[in-house]
Amino acid sequence: MKILVLNCGSSSIKYKLFEMNTKEVIAQGGVEKIGLKDSFLLVKLPSGEKIQINKEMPEHTVGIELILNTLIDSKLGCIKDLREINAVGHRVVHGGERFNKSVLITPEVYSQIEACADLAPLHNPANLKGIDAISKTLPEVPQVAVFDTAFHQTMPDEAYMYALPYELYEKYAIRRYGFHGTSHRYVSQRVCDFLGLENKGLKVVTAHIGNGGSCAAVLDGKSVDTSMGLTPVEGLVMGTRAGDLDLGAATYIMDKEHLSTAEFSNLVNKKSGLLGVSGVSSDARDIAAAIEQGNKRADLARRMFIYRVKKYIGAYAAAMNGIDILVFTGGIGENDAYIRQEICKGLTYLGVDVDYQRNAGTRGKEIEISTSQSHVRVCIIPTDEELMIASDTLELTK
Repeated sequence: MKILVLNCGSSSIKYKLFEMNTKEVIAQGGVEKIGLKDSFLLVKLPSGEKIQINKEMPEHTVGIELILNTLIDSKLGCIKDLREINAVGHRVVHGGERFNKSVLITPEVYSQIEACADLAPLHNPANLKGIDAISKTLPEVPQVAVFDTAFHQTMPDEAYMYALPYELYEKYAIRRYGFHGTSHRYVSQRVCDFLGLENKGLKVVTAHIGNGGSCAAVLDGKSVDTSMGLTPVEGLVMGTRAGDLDLGAATYIMDKEHLSTAEFSNLVNKKSGLLGVSGVSSDARDIAAAIEQGNKRADLARRMFIYRVKKYIGAYAAAMNGIDILVFTGGIGENDAYIRQEICKGLTYLGVDVDYQRNAGTRGKEIEISTSQSHVRVCIIPTDEELMIASDTLELTK
């Protein structure tokens, strides 16, 4: 059974085509710069070679049509007919309180995703464009929505509620939703398989850290807390997002700088985080290079990043009355040995004991980096959100 997974952003589309009998990725790539004249499709061939196809794509339908045509191309493709695609799974960022699991897309589900657009104005409309494009091009193919927020719907109310007037929750559903749920779900399940453990009774903290980042507390395989909130701005220091911020500081800055709400949102979403503090870059690799050259602001930015992750891991140890497993994932979590090392050095009070030589030699692969004496098992598990989306799609359509 072949399943196409689509992740539609505001100006991009990432895709993977899976052969689910073997869980093999048989095609993958992505469209960039939708709506601009220099838009293109980058196809990653099984050999590792990358082919760029330049084409003006004014909107998502054109991009998805190009992806589909490439899949059946005699040189670049892997299937002979689009009818070989049995189902399509979509990453949908915000499901609000309506969705606590993946669902088959029906007209009613479509309307409910649309109703959540206010909570994710940059993401949900783009996700709907992807659904529309498949409906137009492959109208008979079933489609499934897999929500970033769904995994965190198991949080208890004391964890997801904000201490605001309760009527604001009743009127606008203002609460913590959390994101990266598909990643947190995948790695919290995969680490148990990797270690040969059942998730029952296990206290797992998952640290998905990259340009965007969040931590989650996972008890008995269910999310009980997470660091992102109503929007992805809350929580960790990220590439360009501020993370946790005093609300009084927010209104103070808006008054002093005469900023509208849209301008302030742009400030904390796109101009803050590692970029805002360092003045160098939002990329941890550029930050590390700047530190090597003696840049003190870059050093401060990285120390803040590490400190915030340590704080959340400690908070979740309190929330779950301990930790059994700590999982690193995401671009930084999987590849930056120094940041993992410094986070773990601050967790010795929990009984974390890491083999730093093993940690230093690891990039992007499944491995346990804790020693046999460690009270907490520390692992690196590369995330695979697309496989999780494909698996949910298979379950709902087979």
